[in-house]
Amino acid sequence: MNKPHSTLAKFIHWTFIPLYAYGIFKQLDDLSQLENTGLLIFEVVFAAVFLIIVILRFSYMKRYETFTGAREPIHYVHVYAAKAVHLSMYLCLILLPLTGLVIAGLFVQGIKTGVLQDSVLVVHEFSALMSYYLIAIHVIAAIYARIKGDGVWSSMVPILKETGPSENKYVRKVSEFEHQMYEKISDFIPAKKAK
Repeated sequence: MNKPHSTLAKFIHWTFIPLYAYGIFKQLDDLSQLENTGLLIFEVVFAAVFLIIVILRFSYMKRYETFTGAREPIHYVHVYAAKAVHLSMYLCLILLPLTGLVIAGLFVQGIKTGVLQDSVLVVHEFSALMSYYLIAIHVIAAIYARIKGDGVWSSMVPILKETGPSENKYVRKVSEFEHQMYEKISDFIPAKKAK
């Protein structure tokens, strides 16, 4: 396991952040803004490029194990939870531009209000909201991995490299409690080795 991500994987990971942030901060305040043809074209091109990049990123990153860089085996319950968060993030990041394109397409067809447009808007807004929560979970988990010193942080983050597992007694207690929780949860999940 103790193998870091490639330079390309790190580049893909870190350069996607400004793209996502830009997409969130430049979002429209009102659907009527799409009356501006130039803005409409820009939004469609941005959503299409964003969608392509997310799909390419997912295709490339799925070749890596969930806990690349870990110094020791990770409990399979933890692996399942991490995979669920990652896949949910990708689902949201695909739904965001996809629903944006549908919204623009409906708008161009003259469907500016109504059940269909409102339904797509709800999915779009829900995807954005869920992406915030999932990314927050991802960041908190990365910081926790850094505190534990399990090697996962250092495999992707270029700063504050770990020197080994934490020797802090409180961190060790939390880590032991975490492992006990995974063991209890595993009683309800068929024992299968996760990737």
